Amino acid sequence: MRPSLHGWRAFKNILAQGLATAATLFGLFWLVWIMWTTLRNGISAISPALFTQMTPPPGEEGGGLLNAFFGSAVISLMGIAIGAPIGVLAGTYLAEYASRHWLGETVRFVNDILLSAPSIVLGLFVYTLVVAQMGHFSALAGGIALAFIVLPVVVRTTDEMLRLVPVQMREAALSLGVPQWKMILQVLYRSALPGIVTGILLALARISGETAPLLFTALNNQYWTTNLLAPMANVPVVIFQFAMSPYDGWHALAWAGAFILTLFVLAISLIARAIVLRNKMTHD
Repeated sequence: MRPSLHGWRAFKNILAQGLATAATLFGLFWLVWIMWTTLRNGISAISPALFTQMTPPPGEEGGGLLNAFFGSAVISLMGIAIGAPIGVLAGTYLAEYASRHWLGETVRFVNDILLSAPSIVLGLFVYTLVVAQMGHFSALAGGIALAFIVLPVVVRTTDEMLRLVPVQMREAALSLGVPQWKMILQVLYRSALPGIVTGILLALARISGETAPLLFTALNNQYWTTNLLAPMANVPVVIFQFAMSPYDGWHALAWAGAFILTLFVLAISLIARAIVLRNKMTHD
């Protein structure tokens, strides 16, 4: 006897739930394994010295990643400072001025291509555009390379968030005689702000671990420097170089840096998720 339609649907529902649960557990397993592996291998180097001392020279024991942490913060914030405002303005243009125009669709298509472009290609592009012209590596070039990664993420997020704002809010503001630019600033941005901020935070989480673009632009520096026109140390490149070295002390610092970087990305992702949930609860 053939099973009933209800029984067949119940079976497919249980199967789908089982596969979804298995996929979730599979992803969580690798996440926990990565966290445990980085902690287990880098625990010996996690100490106050990690945050107070410079990267050591070859063969020397001890040292820390102070200059690398500072360099990563400077270069990442520079990338956000360059890419985020341009991305917000471009996303606003797509959502409010070119939503149904062929130019808007073309820009969205190009933005999607840039969003999926390998970061090493962007790094090579900035190397040709900035580093080769300057004649040396620099933190500024690194910030520009990361800005190219931030830009498409913020453009997509801003465009989507503004398009989710109900059209009635636009009509109500315009019917009161409010200019469109003021309506965008005082009405649309206020409604879409949590989503836009979330997109910027996710872009920050993405660029914080990028290595390939910085190898072509900022490179590395063993010493502390605040000169944006000079090479600057950063955590991803230090991890790459230290992990490839023959020194055990450098290996421990590379694992410690990887663990701190993983915690930072996880914290930023959780903050972005909390902003989304809080905004959802507020609207509900």
